[in-house]
Amino acid sequence: MVSDATFREVVEKSEIPVLVDFWAPWCGPCHALAPTVEQLAFELSGRVLVTKLNTDENPQVASRFMIRSIPTLILFLNGHELDRMIGVLPKHAIASRIQANLEKSKRRF
Repeated sequence: MVSDATFREVVEKSEIPVLVDFWAPWCGPCHALAPTVEQLAFELSGRVLVTKLNTDENPQVASRFMIRSIPTLILFLNGHELDRMIGVLPKHAIASRIQANLEKSKRRF
């Protein structure tokens, strides 16, 4: 889990890509997506850091990235947003978008 206090250090300074799950405890769709996020964290371990940010407890980061709907997944690389996915998506769709963005970013850098 990341917070307003740790976001810069954990996400923006990460040497590997970071997938942040913006969620809240009262959000039913967020709970539906949670097992998928956990599976991705396991499968991408070492290549992509997967973390969560509770938008109720961390309004500064949520506001900074204009989170208007949850769940929202944002993929960051070198502190920059690469992709944003809103709502409950199947694991294969999320994994595919992560892979496509990472391949595209390798060509740019």
